[in-house]
Parts: sequence; structure tokens; C-alpha cells
Amino acid sequence: MVNKKFRYAACVAIIVSLFFYSFKKKFREGTIDTVSIESGMISGVKSEASDIVSFKGIPFAAPPVGDMRWKAPAPPASWKGIKKCDAFGPSPMQPKPIAFFMLSKEFLIPEQPMSEDCLYLNVWTGARSAKEKRPVFVWIYGGGFTTGGASVPAYDGEAMAKKGLVFVSFNYRLGIFGFYAHPELTKESPQHASGNYGLLDQIAVLQWIKKNISAFGGDPGNVTIAGQSAGSISVNCLMASPLAKGLFHRAIAESGNMVVPNPFIKMPLLSRAEEDGVKWASSKQIQSLAELRKAPAKDLTQIGMMMGMYGPVADGYVLPEPIPDIYAHAKQNHTPFLSGWNADEGIVVVYNDKEAFKKQALRFGPDSASFFKYYPASTDEEAKSSQMSLSRDLMTGISGYKWAELESSSNSDVYLYYFTRKPPTADNKPKYGAFHTAEIGYALDNLKLIDRPWQPVDDSLAVIISSYWANFAKTGNPNGNGLPQWPKYDSKKNMTMVLSEKPQAERLPNKDALDFLYSKMSGQ
Repeated sequence: MVNKKFRYAACVAIIVSLFFYSFKKKFREGTIDTVSIESGMISGVKSEASDIVSFKGIPFAAPPVGDMRWKAPAPPASWKGIKKCDAFGPSPMQPKPIAFFMLSKEFLIPEQPMSEDCLYLNVWTGARSAKEKRPVFVWIYGGGFTTGGASVPAYDGEAMAKKGLVFVSFNYRLGIFGFYAHPELTKESPQHASGNYGLLDQIAVLQWIKKNISAFGGDPGNVTIAGQSAGSISVNCLMASPLAKGLFHRAIAESGNMVVPNPFIKMPLLSRAEEDGVKWASSKQIQSLAELRKAPAKDLTQIGMMMGMYGPVADGYVLPEPIPDIYAHAKQNHTPFLSGWNADEGIVVVYNDKEAFKKQALRFGPDSASFFKYYPASTDEEAKSSQMSLSRDLMTGISGYKWAELESSSNSDVYLYYFTRKPPTADNKPKYGAFHTAEIGYALDNLKLIDRPWQPVDDSLAVIISSYWANFAKTGNPNGNGLPQWPKYDSKKNMTMVLSEKPQAERLPNKDALDFLYSKMSGQ
């Protein structure tokens, strides 16, 4: 009898143990993979290498085609059943991307075919419950507002999601489709504005996040926007736009903004952008907005992208004033801010010899000696190096430095960086140095997706930089256990984190040269 009771108790114990093991295993493996959003149910795909689930190709707006071309994004249509979100949506219309100079395909070329129907976003999450409220990290790609897309390999979100974030990437309209102004477009707009459709796409994504990100375990009250190059300029614009107020809570800007006059990046007023739009249409024998909307997207891409750099417009609505004016009067959306630029991201196609370069100093008159102090040219090789440094400082250095100054003077917590690591090359001659976009693989911890002979020091640096970015998204402070201390930036000490093989904080490198150039540019 005792043995029978013992066997019965043992069986019960085994059954209970198996139940709890099964429950524990199910809980452990229970990452969110099916969610309900405003438009309907969607399913994602769990990574084979981790517990991260990706949802790719989620429509955040209706297709901007036909009569919706050059209009603000409208809500997407709802659907019944469960929509499989297992692949990126089409990439925005653009000229065929071609890798050039230092920009290999991993930084530049979207994986998906191009279509005007491109307004899709992607989410990576490791959350097991909608109640977790993980910080949300929103990535905005670069490409001069003319090329790019969320499916570029270097922008994959799994690695950052593994650090406890909900990672979001998305497409926005580019070139003529995203930034075309015309009087007829302005007239039909309820806000009497045109030209910033790409920015309106970005704002629509932030509005979508506010409504839907909780379903993925994200916190709509803790959203960080981050971008590089045109993505950084986008961050600059979103911070300036009253339409984005309250939709994000921290900002990361990598190499690009318009807070000071810049010979590389100019923002037209709406009236000028409209004039350019009319001139372009007339040159193509297109007489009306109706004709423009009927033109095949492929044709507009071929003829439309050639008129120069498209970009944001001071339209009086998305951007009520030019960016420099908004920041000069502290009208931007104030938030903790992390920003910087790279040591070798100047762009010079044709180099002058030392004598030709010296002629550039003539415009500085009595201050030419100071110019050569910062940009020496005693030899042709030295002149070549100085041209690259001058190009970098004019393109991103002055504006990056002054943006940090403006934010810190507005009592925002500011963290400034200067990236100097030269990514390795197969021939061990990284001639492009710490080039424009070089930091992305480190910042998003995606070196494995970029085809280069990475060294252990690169892997270590990627862990450090991506941890800084993740910590900042979580708390507004990049510092954390085991990381070199990164002090806040202020206009007195100018402390900057130099992201090199051995990251350390020091006074902003080249600050005196930046002050000199800025004083001459601004007439101070």
C-alpha cells in the first residue's frame, strides 16, 4: 500500500515537474511574434541566432501614388486576418544606387526593388510582453535625400534590439517624390505649403510609434530618433518642427545639420523652391500638376533626380522658419542630445597643389597667417591633407560644433563625439580614413554585416560605441559600467569623446580652427 502511494506521488511529482518545465520553457521562448496594431494583426520572424523577432514591411501610410503623389501621408488601409511581415517593403524611388569611393554597398544600396509605394517600417524586439516598455530607437537613413532605404544591410536592427531596445527603421520619400515644391501643390495644401513630404513621412512614423509601439513591448514615452548624414539633417529638422513636438524624447545626430550657413547644404525658402519647381517642369514641357501626377514614377526618377540636391524647405508649416533662425532663437524641441562627426569625412574630388591651395588664403586677408596655422601647405602632400581637413570642417565640423553649443546653452544635456578609427581594408591601406558613414557599423553593432577585414580592436570599439548609443536611448546618458567616462559637453571645457582605438574624453580636437573659420564665415 505504501509503495503504491509512493508510486502515485512520484508520478504526480513528475507530471507537475514536466508541466512547470514546459511552462518555463514556453515563457522563456515566448518572445512577441504576433501583435495587434491599429491596422490589423501582423506576424514576425524570430531570429535563429537570438530571441529577437523582426517585423518587416509594416505599412505605416497609404501608398503615395496617383493623386496621393506629393501629399501628406494618409493612414494605411486596414486588413483582416494576420498579415505576414517577414520581408522589407520596396525601397523608395531613386536613381540606381552605385557604390563609390569609400561607400561600399553595405552603406549605400537597399536590398529591395524600388517603388513609389514605399512607405513601410520595420520593428525588431526581444520583448516577451507588451507591458515591458522598452526604450524605442528610431533609425533614419542618409543618402543626401536622394538615395537610400531601410533595407541597407548596415541598418539591421537585431544587434541593438539585443541590447534591450525596440529598434525601428523605415522608408521615407526621396528626391523629387519627397522634396518637390510647386505653386499648385502649395495652393491645394490646407496648410499652404509644399516640398517637405519626406519629412512628413518621418513625422507619420513617429505618430505611428506613439499609437502602436506598445504592442511590441516598446515605450511610446521613451523614443530616441537617430540618423546619419541626411538622417542627421532629418533629426535637425524634426527637432525644429512643431509637428514633431512630444513625439520623441532624445536625439542622436551623426554628421550633418543646418544650424549655421553651410556651403554644402542649403535650405531654400518656399518661394524659391516653388520657382525652381516651375522652372524644372517647364524645362520638361510639363505644364500642369495633373501632368506631373500622371507621369510614370520611373520617368520622373530619370529626369527629376538630375536637378541637384533635393532636401528640406522652409515651407512655413513643417519648418516655420529656416533652420538657422529656429535654433538661433531656441525655438527647437529641446531634448537630451548626442552628436558628432568623423575625422576624415571631408570630400575633395580634385586636389590643388600647394601653390593653388595657398591662393585660398587670400580671402582671409590679414588673417591668412592664421589660416595656414590651421591648414598648412608647405608641401603638396601637406596641402592635400589640409584640403581634406578644411572640407571636413566646412561640411560637418563647424555646424556640428555650433549645434552642440546651441543645445548646451539651452540647458539640454549634450554629449559630443569625434570618431577617428580608420576602418581596415583588404590591402591594409585605409586611404579614406575615418570616412563619412564609417561609424555606422560600430554605432549599430553591425560590423559583421559589412564586408571588411575587421580586427579585434574594431569589435571592441563596436561594443563600446553601440553601448553608448543604447545607454543614451535608455536614460539620456551614454555612460555605463565598464565604459570610458563620457562627460557632458559645455562651452567652457568643450569635452568631447574621441572614439578611437582607445576611446577617451578630451578637449574638442581642432576647436581653435573651427572658431577661426566660424568667425570668418559669420563676420564676427
